[in-house]
Amino acid sequence: MHNEKTTIFIDGSSGTAGLRIYDRLAQREDIDLLTLPPELHHDIKAQRELINRADIAFLCLPDAAAITAADLVENPDTVVLDTSTAHRTAPGWTYGFPELSPEREAAIRTAKRIAVPGCHASGFIVLVYPLVEAGILPPDALLTCYSLTGYSGGGKKMIAEYEAERTNKALNAPRPYGLALHHKHLPEMAAVTGLDTAPNFVPVVADYYAGMETMIPLDVTALGVSAPQVASALAEYYDGQPMVKVHPLCEGTDGGFLAANKLAGKDTLEIYCLANPDGTRMQLISLFDNLGKGSSGAAVQCMNLMLGLE
Repeated sequence: MHNEKTTIFIDGSSGTAGLRIYDRLAQREDIDLLTLPPELHHDIKAQRELINRADIAFLCLPDAAAITAADLVENPDTVVLDTSTAHRTAPGWTYGFPELSPEREAAIRTAKRIAVPGCHASGFIVLVYPLVEAGILPPDALLTCYSLTGYSGGGKKMIAEYEAERTNKALNAPRPYGLALHHKHLPEMAAVTGLDTAPNFVPVVADYYAGMETMIPLDVTALGVSAPQVASALAEYYDGQPMVKVHPLCEGTDGGFLAANKLAGKDTLEIYCLANPDGTRMQLISLFDNLGKGSSGAAVQCMNLMLGLE
């Protein structure tokens, strides 16, 4: 594909993820972009024609629409990258998080169907997957997770609410949501990490545009390990990964604070391993941009791997 221009179709280019992917790819000379004009957004014939003309199709659609669009693919050479929740645990789809293992990266390079990870799920999985692999966390571990996100993660409607003239004072404060504890990222959080049970997970949206901070408390004494062992396991697992940085134990915060928007506008992810003075309890934190490594950045990263690019 990379010897000539790659034809890319972005289906759903008016949403937050689609717009970000479009903006990234529109600047590249190695790509020929296809999009549906607004008047044809619900034209199945036009959608089918473009998706089968593309070398790579990005689906930036609601779940049901993504399933319908994926079923339109008849060209055996068309690669589909789905940014929705629809296919993240579906048979035949590769989960698009290459840093989790060399085998997963290799699978992404040759896959025809890739599910781009969810933003909150990425923050959880990047911390938990290596610890399960190392035997530090047993598969039956019951974890708690909190994740703070900028309002861009809520899509166009939420962005408009936050950026309009404020009449709703509730928007001025952080707002936990998903309080019925059945958030749509839970299935992939369990399935990809190998946990028997999804975490007790509460996301929080706050009054800033972009950036995500996912937090998991650990009782390391109950796990029979030490805080340095946990920090070392994470550092060794991601050693050499250009997109993931692991800070040394109890280092890296800004004077004891950690702003959730610190990596806004970037595609990298940083891991913080924090412990209390006697090392019996830890707070693991992953910090990244919900629109970068948590969304469009992850999608473009998978595309670049498939094209044999950096």
